Amino acid sequence: MRHRLRAAIAVATVLALAVPAARASGLDQLHAFLDRTKSAQGDFTQTVVRRDGHVTQRSSGTFAFQRPGRFRWAYDKPFEQLIVGDGERIWIYDHDLDQVIVRKLDAALGETPAALLAGDNALEQNFTLVAAGEDGGLEFVNAIPKAPDSQFKSIRLGFAGDLPLRMVLIDAFGQTTTLNFSAVKRNPSLAASMFHFTPPAGADVVGE
Repeated sequence: MRHRLRAAIAVATVLALAVPAARASGLDQLHAFLDRTKSAQGDFTQTVVRRDGHVTQRSSGTFAFQRPGRFRWAYDKPFEQLIVGDGERIWIYDHDLDQVIVRKLDAALGETPAALLAGDNALEQNFTLVAAGEDGGLEFVNAIPKAPDSQFKSIRLGFAGDLPLRMVLIDAFGQTTTLNFSAVKRNPSLAASMFHFTPPAGADVVGE
């Protein structure tokens, strides 16, 4: 669950950039995203690999976000899990455990990948951003958290055209989480109910 939460908070936000030039750098495309993309939705696949190269998790699902601070990250396979940010709190619902974990949004976002996507535009306050060139047809930007106690060592975002297609997260333990995005829609009209969560009756609620 921890890997899913970090990536999804993470995540839950990286898609649909508006880039004026086909060969714009990853950094330019990230800035275009922050300036022009207010919402997005699409599909994702996620792979987690340990430092020794062993794959510990493969999962997939759908995502949606509405800046600032609202997102929905739904894992469909292999297990159902829903993560919702409503602008004030993050709700993590594990269907099989029938358990809900709730946390304050500010504490959960901080310097996480979600701050790149669902947060505000003040990225330079929390990250050192560097254009990282082209690799495999994608233009990349590296985001290095400034806080020494960040749970991530680096975050790498890859773009093609006007859409982000990949996010690579390296955590403090050397694990690499790779998110690939598809069927992305930029600035769709999203129902407010997508970013509202009410714990199911009888579920165990843990947290604030």
